[in-house]
Parts: sequence; structure tokens; C-alpha cells
Amino acid sequence: MVVTVDSYMYIGVVAEVINEGLPRAAWVIIGDKSSRSISSRISLTQTLILFQSVMGLIVSIIILGAAKQFAAGFVPEGVRRASLTYIRISSFSVFSAALEVAVSNATRALDHPDVPFLISVTRFAINILLDLLIISRFHVGSFSPSINTQAGIRLGCDLAAAFSGLGYFAFIIWRLRRTHRLVEDAIPRPRLRALKVLLRPGIITFIESAMRNALYLWLVHNIVSMGADYATAWGIFNTIRWGLVMVPVNTLEATSNVFTGHRWGQWRNEVGIDVQTAKAGWKQIRGRQYTHMHWSD
Repeated sequence: MVVTVDSYMYIGVVAEVINEGLPRAAWVIIGDKSSRSISSRISLTQTLILFQSVMGLIVSIIILGAAKQFAAGFVPEGVRRASLTYIRISSFSVFSAALEVAVSNATRALDHPDVPFLISVTRFAINILLDLLIISRFHVGSFSPSINTQAGIRLGCDLAAAFSGLGYFAFIIWRLRRTHRLVEDAIPRPRLRALKVLLRPGIITFIESAMRNALYLWLVHNIVSMGADYATAWGIFNTIRWGLVMVPVNTLEATSNVFTGHRWGQWRNEVGIDVQTAKAGWKQIRGRQYTHMHWSD
């Protein structure tokens, strides 16, 4: 049943397509604090979180209803029937991932990295507690844990982490409204206009991610069709890759993207925000290449 657990990873690939669309636009749109007001940036953040949550919920429901077809593509034949419940439980991880990534990227762009930190700490703490109480060798009760138990615990941890970040984000917005004394007419809310602003740069990264991950899932499908041994080996390789390589890389990327977004906003403000096809010359690029080292930012 190890190959069944790997199906969670492939559900995550579907979620990655959603999360590499509009959330990628957060760095240059929400992170633009030079030419956008705090009210506009908050409205963009709320719009991003709402849109991503709805998209994640829709995709989760689709995977829930197509569990048999999903198992046929990414689970070896010998354990497909036994994997359906696991896939149905894990399908809602797309919703939790969409909500979590939207909150994390948007709040980082708002200069609040403490929100994604809270999300990680919440997941880590709840995961350890539930693993000890439910699926460890000395767990509470006389029942025998199964992989479906593990799927439920993981989904619970993901949802708890995502909603804890959402709750902290709501507190930050309340505090910003008081600090900046936003009047009733200027209270930021999710808006269709804000969605259009995010769609323009986000659709490019969405298309790229959809093409790349479609090829990846095609590769996985062919590996799984070769048998359980190949599917298990591929899952082990991916676990090592994500744990040792991609986690630190993604952390550094998130940090650098915040500074890049701020610098992009400064440059757009200098060129003029009304210029639709602004271009930077080599002198401008070379003249700013060392400004990233100013830690006072």
C-alpha cells in the first residue's frame, strides 16, 4: 500500500497547477508597495485568497467524484480498489493547498512572513500530536490504524494549518485597518477588478505550470503502469528530492521573490505606472544589480 500513499503526491501535482497561477503574481502585484496603496494591496490579497479557495474546492470535488479514474491512472492495478477511500479523503488536500499557498504568498508580499511561519508550526505540532495519539505503536485505544487513518490525519493537519493562517491574516487586516484608519468607503474587499489585475501576469505562469505538470503526470502514469516496484521506487525518489533539495530551494525562492517584487514596484513607479509597455535599458538593470544587498529594506 506504499504506492497508494504516493497518490497524495500526485494529487498535490494537480494542486500545484492552481498554485502556480495567480499566487505567482502576488510578488509583482501585491508586493508593489511603491505604486499601490495599502487598501488596494489588501483588496488584491482578499481577492486572491477567495478565488484560489473556490478553485481548490472545485478541483477537490472533481477528484472526489473521479476517484476510480484517478486510481486507474496513478495506482498500480493490484491495489486500486483498496486505494479509493484514500484518494477520496486526500482529494480535499487540493483545497487546503490552494488556501495555504494563497495566504502564504500574499502575506509574504505584504511583508508578513510570520503568517507562513505560523502555518508551518501549526501543521508540525498537530501532526506530531495526532501521530502519537492515533497511529504510533502506543496509540490510544485498541483499534488498528490504516492508511486511511493516516490520510485523515494529514488532511486534518493541512486544513488546520491553512485556516490558522487565514485567521491570522484576518487579524493582520483588522490591525492594518486601524493603523491606517481606513474609512468605510476605503475598506478593502474582494473585487472583480482586482481579479483582472491578478489574471494578467498569473495566466502566463498558470499555462506554463499546466503544460509542465501534464508532462510530469504522463511520465508518472507510464511508470505506474510498469508495476508496483517501479511505482514505489519513483515515490522514494520524489520523497528524497522534495525533502533534501526542493524544501530549501523553495524557501530561498520565497524570500528572494519578496525583495524582487518590491524592487519591481519601485522601478514601475519611477518609469510611470501609466506606461503599459515599460522597458528597462541595460544601464538601469546594471545600476540596480547591487541594491538587493541593502538589508535595511
